[in-house]
Amino acid sequence: MLYQLTRDELSLGLLGLAEVIPAVGLSFISGHFVDQKEKKGLLVTCVAGYLFLAASFFTLSLPAVQSSLGISAVTWLIYLGVFIGGALRAFLSPSNFSLLGLVVPRRLYANATTWSSTAWQCGAVVGPLIGGSLIAISGFSVSLVAVFLIQIISLTAILLVPRQPILKKEKEPILKSLGEGLRFVFSSQVILAALALDMFAVLFGGAIALLPVFADDILKVGEVGYGWLRAAPGIGSVITLLILSLVPLKSNPGMKLLFSIGAFGVTTIVFGLSTSFVLSFVMLVLGGLFDAISVVIRGTILQLYTPDSMRGRVAAVNTMFISSSNELGALESGVTARIMGTVPAVIFGGVMTLVVVGVTYVKAPILKVLKLDPTSPDKT
Repeated sequence: MLYQLTRDELSLGLLGLAEVIPAVGLSFISGHFVDQKEKKGLLVTCVAGYLFLAASFFTLSLPAVQSSLGISAVTWLIYLGVFIGGALRAFLSPSNFSLLGLVVPRRLYANATTWSSTAWQCGAVVGPLIGGSLIAISGFSVSLVAVFLIQIISLTAILLVPRQPILKKEKEPILKSLGEGLRFVFSSQVILAALALDMFAVLFGGAIALLPVFADDILKVGEVGYGWLRAAPGIGSVITLLILSLVPLKSNPGMKLLFSIGAFGVTTIVFGLSTSFVLSFVMLVLGGLFDAISVVIRGTILQLYTPDSMRGRVAAVNTMFISSSNELGALESGVTARIMGTVPAVIFGGVMTLVVVGVTYVKAPILKVLKLDPTSPDKT
């Protein structure tokens, strides 16, 4: 909706910035807060906030509202809504991560991470397809009604989860609590290496933010084509995750992590060079396929190597490192697209992803011998 209003690639990058500022800024305190509160209640509050945002975006999509307020005001209100969404996500991600670690037995962490990622990616596949089709048929307003209804289903599912005990009951100064979380992450070479690798790879490989430009101006496939392009990474991810749920990653997970992110960089470069819808779609599917491998490995590392009492703080650091790198990647893509042009910006991102993989291979030897053993994880 924003690109249709502004027709400016930079606006897509600024949209990412509007989300990443609160997501990163509030992550400094959200982990401390989550560790000392009941997780289910926090999730319910966050989803309720997303319901409010969906209703607000629906209102802004109405032609009468846009005509009354003006394009400039609507644009800034969209940025405000995305900013609020970023603030909610700063608390939702650590709450969800902590709750998963409490309701799933340790020996099932890898499998649970795979199925959790599969469920998320199924939404990433179905959502854009339905959204693109609804936008093409009925406009943005109907698609936002569908978002609201889906969030109602999500809220209902969360309400069925039992309440979990609060493991960290002693109160301590927030700065001390945050310091403990940061020290733990930076003292664990395997966690730090996995987070840093994925953060920089996603930062430079964020071509997804420019998909509206490719769909409209380069591939010329319209809203439905955009829906398929947006869903393509999710399709690849779902295929991979379903395979991994049956054939778990056991041997050389660190090297597989490096290879998968390197392959993701290659698919990004080919996508940037492509002028064929079919080739572009295939590259996005393959990119999602390789990205899913890194998601499972990283998620399993975090679950296995994080003490229960520190899950909120470690997940908050993860939000700063990983979750927000998507939005920073969107900003990087928007800025470089403005400076270099859309195609050179995507190619540059893919090349930088390969550089990050090479540097990590040399600087993080722990990944070469990494094992994902739930009985005796290596804490180095």
